[in-house]
Parts: sequence; C-alpha cells; structure tokens
Amino acid sequence: MKSGWKVRIVLGLVFIANALVVRQIIASSPANVPGDNTPKAPRVTSTKSGTSSFTLSPTTAPSGMREIDEEIKDTYLVTRVIDGDTIEIQGGEKVRYIGVDTPETKHPRKPVQCFGRQAAEKNKQLVEGKMVRLEKDVSEADRYGRLLRYVYAGDVFVNLAMVKQGYAYAATFPPDVKYQELFSQAQREAREGRRGLWGECK
Repeated sequence: MKSGWKVRIVLGLVFIANALVVRQIIASSPANVPGDNTPKAPRVTSTKSGTSSFTLSPTTAPSGMREIDEEIKDTYLVTRVIDGDTIEIQGGEKVRYIGVDTPETKHPRKPVQCFGRQAAEKNKQLVEGKMVRLEKDVSEADRYGRLLRYVYAGDVFVNLAMVKQGYAYAATFPPDVKYQELFSQAQREAREGRRGLWGECK
C-alpha cells in the first residue's frame, strides 16, 4: 500500500516537470516573442544558369521595381561622341538627338561652325563613357540610318541641357515633337541670357 502511494507521487512529479519544460520551450520560441517584427530574409532559389536569385514576398519587394527594370533594359553605354548632337553606343549604332541642332564640326561640305567644338566637348562631358537611357518619339531613324532619340544621363535630360545652356538650337522636325515647347522655352531663356553660342556667335 505504501509503495503504491510512493509510485503515484513520483509519477505526479514527473508529469509536472514535463509540463514545465514544454511550457518553457513554447515561451522561448521566436514566433512567440512579443514585438518581434524582424523581416524574414528573401528566399534564395537556384536558376537554370546556375546563378542564384531572390524570391521576394509582396511585403518585401521594393516599390517601383518594375519601372526600374524597364529603365535598365533601355540603357546603353556611350562609346563615342561624334559631335554636339550625335553619339555612338555600344554595338556601333549611332544616335541623333531629337529636337536639337548644334553647330557643325564634322559635316563633309561645311566648315567647323562657331561654337561647334564647345558643343561637342560639352556633349562628351555629359555622356561619353556613361550609361544613358534612350527614349523614342515617333520616328525610328533618320535618312542616314541614325536612331532618333531623347537621351538621359542619370537625371540629366541631355537634349534639353544642350539647348538650355546655349550649346544647341531648338530644331523641330515633325512628327517628333513631344518636347517641342520645352525646347523652345529653353532656347528663349538661353538667348535672353546670352548663354553659350548666343553670346559668342553672330
């Protein structure tokens, strides 16, 4: 009788001890720590090419990611500046700036024009050796096969900068007239302020 009583006491103590251990484990679990809002790391997956990629949940995906990806797809390395309004990009394509015209420096039948060299040098400062984004208007290319584009280097709208700072004239050739008013206003400001060619050339 006494031995049975002792066995029941021992079993009861073991049960209580086990319950306390389980309670302690549950209380210390990270999922139950109050105020623990640490964001979970992106899951890494393997691609067919053998490289790793990140899978982001909607709550961790940066806003604007789609727009950034699209911009990256349209960026190109400028390998050479031909003159003030024409560049060459990686792959050999030549790009003619839309809506602007700079004094000639490379025309086969015209002499170097006033402020032409300065315009070419300014263009080099803005884009040579840099990644630029190209924006199409209506036309794909001109009669010489050059791509017709608006050009952006970082946050600089290169076509506009050339006109606004007095290195280029606004020159509209329909149907590519998306920024015609913007260029015309920039030219008025440059002329009134006698910037660049407006102060140097007759």
